[in-house]
Amino acid sequence: MSTGDWVEADLDDLEVSDDVVDSGPQPVVAIVGRPNVGKSTLVNRIIGRREAVVEDVPGVTRDRVTYDANWRGRRFTVVDTGGWDPDATGMNLRIADQARVAVELADVIVFVVDATVGATDADETVGSILRQSGKPVILAANKVDNQQLELEAASLWALGLGEPQPVSALHGRSSGDLLDVILEALPETPELRFDGERGPYRVALLGKPNVGKSSLLNMLAGEERVLVDPMAGTTRDPVDELIELGGKTWRFVDTAGIRRRDRELQGADFYAAMRTRAALERSEVAIVLIDASEVLTEQDLRIISLVIESGRAMVVAFNKWDLVDEDRRYYLEKEIDRQLVRTPWALRVNISAKTGRHMDRLVPALEKALGSWSSRVPTARLNAFLTELVHQTPPPVRSGKQPKILFATQASVEPPKFVLFTSGWLEDTYRRFIERRIREEFGFAGSPIDVSMKIREKRKSGQQKK
Repeated sequence: MSTGDWVEADLDDLEVSDDVVDSGPQPVVAIVGRPNVGKSTLVNRIIGRREAVVEDVPGVTRDRVTYDANWRGRRFTVVDTGGWDPDATGMNLRIADQARVAVELADVIVFVVDATVGATDADETVGSILRQSGKPVILAANKVDNQQLELEAASLWALGLGEPQPVSALHGRSSGDLLDVILEALPETPELRFDGERGPYRVALLGKPNVGKSSLLNMLAGEERVLVDPMAGTTRDPVDELIELGGKTWRFVDTAGIRRRDRELQGADFYAAMRTRAALERSEVAIVLIDASEVLTEQDLRIISLVIESGRAMVVAFNKWDLVDEDRRYYLEKEIDRQLVRTPWALRVNISAKTGRHMDRLVPALEKALGSWSSRVPTARLNAFLTELVHQTPPPVRSGKQPKILFATQASVEPPKFVLFTSGWLEDTYRRFIERRIREEFGFAGSPIDVSMKIREKRKSGQQKK
């Protein structure tokens, strides 16, 4: 087998598929109701997967969170909201305000009521507000697990919102009937078209709790899109927001703070951490926020490692830079250089999500990181570079023999992966040396790269060379 055939046989083919692009905005369905009536469970039932965080205590959902859904070939957006209590105060009042915003932006409203409890004073107040909205309102009588409860759900006619739709979000009973009613109320779903353009890049906002992720999203969006509170752990569901920046549309994803020991998490916090990791896997680039007013912690470094392991492009944003005085900034830069010595390629920006300081630097950093993430080095240029590099600095001798790099190629992009075809084992230190020199020669700022090797199998004794 020739070297070229050998290389081709060892490389995986790259899958290329057209992206689905919407020809217009999707209709929006807002799921609203007082706390703990099963809104998030119903959202999971509608979208057909467990995305929304669900726990048997009120107040788990706090922001308005969007999900893509489709039923009978029609696509729409579902918005999960926090519990809407008209008499709420403090954070609960702000949660209720997010539900009001969801109603204003929705094409159809699904008002969820606990049929086992019946219409409460809070339900009647919210129902009155919804009647005045002028939007189509579907009354979902949830927790109807049997025919007897279905008869009791008829009492919800008193809310004046039309016929109650009995459903069990937990068990799926009559969920298809509810979806049919939703489709009838939806405006026409835009047709889908296929072309070579990809949708907006997804940017995951990561960091430990209370580092300023939600504040950053609100600053970029120009509105209070997600709740911000001094209490750590306010965000639990990943929150998507399409934002126009630098002449492009980006999909920013605010995530729950990643805590030091996930194994100690319970309930909603445990599932929130899982969804944060899932949001990272679905993103192309991550912004890791670090509190510049505090010492860089092991937790911060672990989050950076998580992004590297996921293979996503990365920008490290040092938030709250306005709280750092001039003398401290000088020594802080030195500390950062020392602690990020293993990731010198990470792009860094110093920002303040509160004041808007240096927000204009984020988009150029994101674009540069994504450019590196999708960059490809021509095979001929890569091999010419490695030939010269090996000539100047040969690989270390191993077991009395010096391994050779026979051929190299870039196997894939997003992230860039390089394969070295060798005659023997290359020490880890030498591979890291090659990675560092590849970066010096070809760039890749803001993107992890992977350098692996394929060792040529030795011919068995007596095997004839063809």
